[in-house]
Amino acid sequence: MQQAYLYDAVRTPFGKIGGALAGHRPDDLAALVVKAMVERAPGLDPEAIDEVVFGNANGAGEENRNVARMATLLAGLPTSIPGTTVNRLCGSSLDAAIAASRQIEVGEADLMLVGGVESMSRAPWVLPKTERPFPMSNLELANTTLGWRLVNPQMPAGWTVSLGEATEQLREKHNISREAQDQFSARSHQLAAKAWDEGKYGTLVVPVPPNTKKGVEFTRDETVRPDSTAETLAGLRTVFRTGGNATVTAGNASPMNDGASAAWLGSEKAARLLGVEPIARIAGRATAANEPQFFGEAPVEAANLALKRAGIGWEDVAAVELNEAFAAQAIACLNQWGIEQDIVNAWGGAIAIGHPLGASGLRVLGTLARRLQDSGERWGVAALCIGVGQGIAVVLENTDAR
Repeated sequence: MQQAYLYDAVRTPFGKIGGALAGHRPDDLAALVVKAMVERAPGLDPEAIDEVVFGNANGAGEENRNVARMATLLAGLPTSIPGTTVNRLCGSSLDAAIAASRQIEVGEADLMLVGGVESMSRAPWVLPKTERPFPMSNLELANTTLGWRLVNPQMPAGWTVSLGEATEQLREKHNISREAQDQFSARSHQLAAKAWDEGKYGTLVVPVPPNTKKGVEFTRDETVRPDSTAETLAGLRTVFRTGGNATVTAGNASPMNDGASAAWLGSEKAARLLGVEPIARIAGRATAANEPQFFGEAPVEAANLALKRAGIGWEDVAAVELNEAFAAQAIACLNQWGIEQDIVNAWGGAIAIGHPLGASGLRVLGTLARRLQDSGERWGVAALCIGVGQGIAVVLENTDAR
């Protein structure tokens, strides 16, 4: 079997919901990162791209169901390049990378363009079809931005609680304090701001040009607050519960965002096709599942299994990128892995940077690859929790460190 390598990765800056990217369609954001990947490959003949695979969690609006194909066409790539879109909610774009890596390893492809996109600002309201024509009762729109909608009544109520309530239950299970959550969240903002200031994101982020004559270029993540401290976050009110047993706030949860990400995956032959050398090898991958309300800790088993498949253990891991859906769920994962917080999200995480669902998987994978390249260390883990009780993880090996 062939080995699968990551050659390059980019993303847009992430905009807050209703913010700098709210006027940009998701298919346009996806096309932007596709174009950026092509431009960063000096030896590329676009006809050499075997397939485009994108992740997207919505699909109900301007994504037009198969945003991978839409982005390929909008970017001006040859119409002969197939495109498919996968949906594993928050893990969608990492799932796209996993699917592409398998195609490469079995010899069905040498060069795959993978990505992810989400516009939570532009997620539509949907009106369900009625069971009979012309009902006399009022009809209710469903918001497709985030979380459960049009829930099957056969689903147990305990499974379909809000993501925030599920996180409250998880932190009760693991006895995670409000103070620990706020400290973790402040660290995320401070490290993200530091990484931006030090130029760590210089090779990872491509600016988004204005979509109107009066607009300005968008160059930096919109939700990073460098002045965040545990003390200031402690003053925020809880969101999903009230009373003394509530801890989850807007400050210790990831915001809702817009953005896109992309990466080149390929075999050893892809180095000649792209004109660049690989950054990292896909060494292990896994998914896992548990009770839907405890989705936040599902990455624990996914990462453990991915490490087993890579033939290494946590003692070998030098860098971890764990998507911070909520501070409590991230802490729950770290505690169960038994790892030091210092190696986790050293350039900031989703609480600061943002979490545009379909784009986040490749954000964490691309950041992990660049962190390993920057430090010279060998092994890293990228992982995300996924709503409805799933987790996903990929192990990377720094090719220069071998």
